[in-house]
Amino acid sequence: MTPPPDVESLRLLVLVAEQGSLTAAAAELRISQPSASKRLSRLERRLGLRLVDRTRRGSALTPAGRVVTGWAQRVLDDLTALTDGAEALRRERTGRLTVAASLTVAEHLLPAWIGDLRRDDPDLHVGMQVTNSSRVCELARHGDVDIGFIESPGRPSGLRSRAVAGDRLVLVAPPGHRWTRRRRPVPPAEVAATPLISREAGSGTREAAAQAMAARGLGLAPPLLELGSGTAVRNAVVAGAGPALISELVVGPDLAAGTLAEIPIEGMTLERSLRAVWRTGTTPTGPAAALLTRATRRPVPRT
Repeated sequence: MTPPPDVESLRLLVLVAEQGSLTAAAAELRISQPSASKRLSRLERRLGLRLVDRTRRGSALTPAGRVVTGWAQRVLDDLTALTDGAEALRRERTGRLTVAASLTVAEHLLPAWIGDLRRDDPDLHVGMQVTNSSRVCELARHGDVDIGFIESPGRPSGLRSRAVAGDRLVLVAPPGHRWTRRRRPVPPAEVAATPLISREAGSGTREAAAQAMAARGLGLAPPLLELGSGTAVRNAVVAGAGPALISELVVGPDLAAGTLAEIPIEGMTLERSLRAVWRTGTTPTGPAAALLTRATRRPVPRT
């Protein structure tokens, strides 16, 4: 019994039909023209059919070649379906989790939560998007992620949510700033009127600070600097650019080391909840449910 043709010879034949040239088909497969010619001749001998007429103007399929090319294309399509299906089964077997998280959560809390999860399920693949809280909510609403984590105050509309951890916004300044020399806390009105180094619009930190001031009838002054991450804000304050309202998770080590000074605000403690969010009408299952459990149970690192 004649053995079946090899897959690469079938692929060569299909490319000759598409390109109209054995030389072009060889270039597509990254083999030399003589090697391609030998491969095609071997295929013709194996099938006992002349498949291609070679001329100075190129290569043209014979009537038998056109029929065999159609069969060859179906074989290649079936092979692609086989490999794609096997990959899908592998992903289903190993498991996949898609997560979106605000920057503060992603930098300071989520790595430990995912580490706990993967110790129990080493084959779990986690895809993570790090963005601001507003964008996390958008991704969750559209079902683009299994679960999200935000630092915005309150419960976001159109989503189900659960508080998983607590945080505190602190007013910080570099040592030597005029506020560090005060004997009394700074009045909220003075803080609100002072341009601060701030996160960008849409961030949970900025929204929480704005809402806390709005509850006292105050509006924050336009930012002195507007930066894209808590770490960038922290670096600007350390460099002496100005004060900031920022997560204690970000600046805790600096406060302990004296690199930054915390400035008390008169009559205000800016506590907030960090929340998990997911699409309304759904319930986290599988790896998403397991991650939610670990986020809820794992203590927040003390600063």
